[in-house]
Amino acid sequence: MRVHAVAQWQGAGWPNAVSRLPAGCAELASLTEELLDTPVLRVPVGAEGSPTEHGVRNRAALLDNRTAQLAALENPEGPVLTLGGDCGSDLVPIGVARYRYGPGLGVLWFDAHADANTADTSPSAAFHGMVLRALLGEGDDEFVANPAVEPGRAVLVGTRSFDRSEAEAVRSGLLRHVPPPARPEQVVTAVRESGAEALYVHVDVDVLDPNAFAGTHYHEPGGLTIERLVACLDALAEFRVVGAAITECTASDRMEASALVPVVDALARRLRA
Repeated sequence: MRVHAVAQWQGAGWPNAVSRLPAGCAELASLTEELLDTPVLRVPVGAEGSPTEHGVRNRAALLDNRTAQLAALENPEGPVLTLGGDCGSDLVPIGVARYRYGPGLGVLWFDAHADANTADTSPSAAFHGMVLRALLGEGDDEFVANPAVEPGRAVLVGTRSFDRSEAEAVRSGLLRHVPPPARPEQVVTAVRESGAEALYVHVDVDVLDPNAFAGTHYHEPGGLTIERLVACLDALAEFRVVGAAITECTASDRMEASALVPVVDALARRLRA
């Protein structure tokens, strides 16, 4: 298993993301390096933003950031745990996994938000709210995955904030959804029903209830506890987990980041299985 840190902030649309996301990524990377006794590759990304183009904030900067990630994933020598940065930092790893593992790749998306807008439907123009839709093959041609994740193979878990087009994506069957409190057996059933033959697990830390973890920008009430998230991850033992990510951490110090130790451990168990 390899660990990549991608301190991308340009996919976010909120003030201070430029400093808080890279700082949180650095804290999480340092913690993971010590916890797993594994060196973390710091994948270089740009520090600057760029104008909003075609309805996507920092579009040119985001496109530039892909080059280093693609190079880092060229010969990964096993599963990769990606530490973001914004959720858009998972676009390239999941796209590469879809290419390598074929149409049977499933995506388990733990997130308070569906991240399934396009530039035409996004209220913020922030790409981290479009990344899952791009992986499903819809949106800006420069970002959409080719080949795309198959309809119905992506499962939202713990999601509790939907824009109108995102809710329609669930109703239409493009996305599956396991709402909070997200019992482990519900998650396993949803993955089985998706027909996934290999699984990528994405964890945006805002899936957690704010009382469980405060080190993120969005504090959506009604989220998962750390214990429930870990139980859901441990319940995936029957599936082949080929990649994973933890994103949107804004922890300002080691003490705050350390609440995520059980989550890092659980993902490492799945990736090393």
